[in-house]
Amino acid sequence: MKKRNEDDPDNLGGLGDMLPAEVLKMLNELLEQMHRTGHINQGSKIEVVYVASGGQHVETQVNIGTASPQPLPKGKEVGKPLPEALSTEAAMALWKKVQRAGYVDADYQPLISRTQSALLADAMAERLGIREKWKVFEALWNRKNMYRDYYKALNLRQSLAFQDEIKKLFR
Repeated sequence: MKKRNEDDPDNLGGLGDMLPAEVLKMLNELLEQMHRTGHINQGSKIEVVYVASGGQHVETQVNIGTASPQPLPKGKEVGKPLPEALSTEAAMALWKKVQRAGYVDADYQPLISRTQSALLADAMAERLGIREKWKVFEALWNRKNMYRDYYKALNLRQSLAFQDEIKKLFR
């Protein structure tokens, strides 16, 4: 009888062509590095599933807590001035609220997912009367096609809860 060891990523039960053991080792190392550095992913769940002959192995990492600062995108200037539409008195009041909530950092850069950022941009633009919201926020956040992120967000169940959080925050 052949001995199985599901904790050994080198033993994939013949599935090495589909998901090489090296890939699993790298994934495990990355997850461990994320854990050691205290990096969190906004309360999301990272799950690695692989199937060995006769069984399934699931590794799960659940991250809970507040966001750690993300590196700035290439070409993003630290301390870049806010666009005029986002630096009004009303806008600054909203910025303070979303900073306290952990949605953006001190440089007004998002600490949340792309879809959540698009929902936040939409809500802020609506309250501030910004007509060209995507242009304004894409320039500030060095992003493209935020409208796609927004429409993707509308199809995610978790987006409703996030939109409710934003509404409560902006009251």
